Amino acid sequence: MIKYDRFQLANGLRVLVHEDASTPMAVVNVLYDVGARDEDPHRTGFAHLFEHLMFGGSVNIRDFETPLQLAGGENNAYTTNDFTNYYIQLPAENIETAFWLESDRMLSLAFSEKSLDVQKKVVCEEFKEHYINKPYGEVWFKMRELVYKRHPYRWMTIGSELSHIEQAKLKDVKEFFFKYYRPVNAILVVAGNVKTEQVRGLAEKWFGELPPGEKYVRDLPREPKQHEIRRLELKADVPLDALYKCYPMASRTDPGYYTADLITEILGGGGSSRLHQALVKEKKLFSHIECHHTGSVDPGLVVIEGKLIKGVSLPDADKAVEEEVERVKTEQIGEKELMKVKNKTESAIVFEDMSVMNRANSLAIYELLGDANMMNTELERYQAVTAGEMLALSRELFDPNNSNTLYYHSAGH
Repeated sequence: MIKYDRFQLANGLRVLVHEDASTPMAVVNVLYDVGARDEDPHRTGFAHLFEHLMFGGSVNIRDFETPLQLAGGENNAYTTNDFTNYYIQLPAENIETAFWLESDRMLSLAFSEKSLDVQKKVVCEEFKEHYINKPYGEVWFKMRELVYKRHPYRWMTIGSELSHIEQAKLKDVKEFFFKYYRPVNAILVVAGNVKTEQVRGLAEKWFGELPPGEKYVRDLPREPKQHEIRRLELKADVPLDALYKCYPMASRTDPGYYTADLITEILGGGGSSRLHQALVKEKKLFSHIECHHTGSVDPGLVVIEGKLIKGVSLPDADKAVEEEVERVKTEQIGEKELMKVKNKTESAIVFEDMSVMNRANSLAIYELLGDANMMNTELERYQAVTAGEMLALSRELFDPNNSNTLYYHSAGH
């Protein structure tokens, strides 16, 4: 049971506090309710660009790193399609340093042509290194466009194309900041060796005077239900043929999410999973194969992906995957296998919750989803899933008309 207190400042900033006296450290986590899905289709990659800009100095603090290091702290951030998260860990007695730094960059960044140019170059290099020049780097650009026809999940967090970052203007960047990076659109979680009243005082002192901003009301286009088989074949200079299969699934807050999560574990969650046992160990068709899901706030994807053994044809490998998928659609999962995968999921959740940083991050995400207490009810939801529900959802999920398949040929084939 993860205990926490919750309150809200007059400017709309939501604050959650998780007290843990067993550690000398504290974590200050600020989550902004903006991700790649909120971008203009002609100006993608902005949420991720902001992750970089947020470390380039704020209106009163030109150097973010030095005061943090002097306080014994470290910080980082990450961007998803759904949100952007910033976190600082430091000794609890120096926690006010984190409040000072985070509140000032929420007030306003130090916008300049120079800092924008520097960060644009950094992001463009990242784009080239990981997506243009890297083997298999284009896969998820192509796959998302194959699956999503209307919803903005059709582009990656890095952006849909390099030119969107290259052409980003200071005016566009400022507008993006003052629309989304406001107290009314943020969640502050403080965890570790702190007291709620102490955090309340610091939150009022450092964040209470910030202008609230306008509440961002999300109105994204819904993705229509898929009703046809979709296929794509690509050839590239990669070492091995690869197979990718995607199936649209329920959103993160849908009850079916938990059932789908367990199905992915049964099929491809590690060395004891069905796909690995059958297609890597026994049939020796793949060198590696896994099944996972995107876990996104809006309806996401179940993904099966694997690299083939040389000499195996993509149609043969695909057929073998389909046979394993057919099994979960036609044969009810045994009680022993179901219990094993539930226990594995429970262990993963418990292990993740051991770190105070992870607990802070999780509380912020669950608050974003609408109920921070989901953190304490997740296990019950997994335990409640039945073999019958898994069979029924598998039939719906793995309907051929819900499938998207990419054959990625190595150039030698």
